[in-house]
Amino acid sequence: MDAFYSIVNTSQTSLYISLFAIAFNPTAWNIVARNEYRNKTITRMFGGNTYYGCYLLTFLIFSFGMLRDHLYKQALGDQPRVPLLPEPYATIVPIIMFAIGQLFVVTSTWALGITGTFLGDYFGILMDHRVEGFPFNVLRDPMYVGSTMCFAATALWYERPAGLIITFYVYIVYVIALRFEGPFTDMIYSKRAAEEKKKAL
Repeated sequence: MDAFYSIVNTSQTSLYISLFAIAFNPTAWNIVARNEYRNKTITRMFGGNTYYGCYLLTFLIFSFGMLRDHLYKQALGDQPRVPLLPEPYATIVPIIMFAIGQLFVVTSTWALGITGTFLGDYFGILMDHRVEGFPFNVLRDPMYVGSTMCFAATALWYERPAGLIITFYVYIVYVIALRFEGPFTDMIYSKRAAEEKKKAL
């Protein structure tokens, strides 16, 4: 345990705030989106305009994502610094990892569009077909993978072992979120397919 406490300062409040923010974001958005699908709460705020409702959720998700990243960086600053990689890898590896992570995030957003990325299907804004081009032809969930890579790259850049532990926590949070998000999204599209098939008969 002494080795653990030499790389992780568990007395820092910023650590727990960061962990809370990381878990809060996907949990909150899944709850809000499911409520929207069932009750159209946000859509009703905009007089039935589903796009305005989705854009509001997009703004909130993006803003809280920026806040989460800020809190993570702040938490790293309060943690012990320990060299993790020898030079020049200590610089090269996190840069490459961050660049690839951002590539996955940006290209998946481009491929899906704003409404496809930010839970538009819960508002009834469905895509015509499944996106199969890059990066979805490489990864099933490129945005979550890319985000996790960026967390790890940041930890390596600032040489904070605690950041790698937080990154593993991020991975667990995303895996749990996908277990709820994936099947529910599949249900939405399956329901549409069944309705279209029924109309065709």
